[in-house]
Amino acid sequence: MPRCIVPLLNGVDHVEVLGAHFGRDRVLPATIAVEAERTAPGRFVQRSPFVNLNLAASAEQVLGAIVARLRDLEFTCRFMPNEQTLLWSKLCFLGPYALVTSASGRNKGEIYADAEWKHKLMSAMAEACAVAKASGAEVDPAQIRAIYDGLPSGIRSSMQKDLASRRHLELDAIGGPIARGGERYGIDVSTTASLIAVIRAKATE
Repeated sequence: MPRCIVPLLNGVDHVEVLGAHFGRDRVLPATIAVEAERTAPGRFVQRSPFVNLNLAASAEQVLGAIVARLRDLEFTCRFMPNEQTLLWSKLCFLGPYALVTSASGRNKGEIYADAEWKHKLMSAMAEACAVAKASGAEVDPAQIRAIYDGLPSGIRSSMQKDLASRRHLELDAIGGPIARGGERYGIDVSTTASLIAVIRAKATE
């Protein structure tokens, strides 16, 4: 049995699944933001100029020394006390961006140049933030929009790349919590639902 598990998976549901299997005290939630892709077995290329790692505050005592070494490698790392905020902060950014880039087949610059697609991005982000808030997370839509604004124009999402390459999609992990949360809390997530439908149709073409 491992001493601890630090999952860097997308979504929010996996933490409870891992906790049920390995013991909740062994699971130290974390998220990572980076554009990277596998180019060959055992070989990965980082496409983005950033690597942002967020970890639950409960991990600081166990992982403090490792995080210090990662900071020396120019990782941006921080510990966060609210696990829901930790998990949903990434999903509120990633979910809408992955869904819109995958549904449109466009990168960030092309989405921002098209008023309709940019509106869909902002609408999906607002839906995700509403579900996050209902789930107990503290997220700031203005802050997420600022992150979108600062992204390189050519950046694409991993889901978009997976769809183009006919690989398995993380559609349920990324879009599912927002769609299910909307139903659970009575929140309108129609933009998210429509994007998920478009991607599912593309995946079966």
